[in-house]
Amino acid sequence: MTTHNTGRLAFPNDIRPTGLGLVLREWDDHDVPAMAELFDEPAVDRWTPLRAPFDQAAARAYLNQARQRRAYGEGLQLAITTDGHRPLGEILLFPTGTAHEVELAYAIGAAHRRQGLASRAVHLITTYAYDPLAATRVLLRIPPGNTASAGVARSAGFQLTPAPLIRREGARDPLRTWLHHCTERLTAV
Repeated sequence: MTTHNTGRLAFPNDIRPTGLGLVLREWDDHDVPAMAELFDEPAVDRWTPLRAPFDQAAARAYLNQARQRRAYGEGLQLAITTDGHRPLGEILLFPTGTAHEVELAYAIGAAHRRQGLASRAVHLITTYAYDPLAATRVLLRIPPGNTASAGVARSAGFQLTPAPLIRREGARDPLRTWLHHCTERLTAV
């Protein structure tokens, strides 16, 4: 994994993981209205650090923050699409600070849930984390009450660890750690 001494990632210029009927791509300025539509809803407010109301001003600030995090190697935020254009949700990948370890997070717009998008996006970005990023551990952190996300974790090959619950700024609840080991590599087709 290409990292800086601070544990940051050196992302390639062009990132567009594709497979499993999905195209993950970076957000762009034209996505601001779609971001507001996707993220301004109760489940996103409940289970993610994104708070309602999430209007176009919040979406613009979020997009700017995503660009800054990417530039500094602190994270990658990709729109989940089926066609390379229309965003249906988002998947995030960021370094944990432990060598060769990354964490994922995601949100799917309410109108697009129960279509397997989250499981497929987690599967696809996990494959990307292993190759080309060379991660050896990929984590998800999920609140105990978020049964839908726990189901996504299981379907993508993650296992709940016995690690103690952690608290994180922006999270309403403590988080459980789910782990996908490199030996369980996925193949995205």
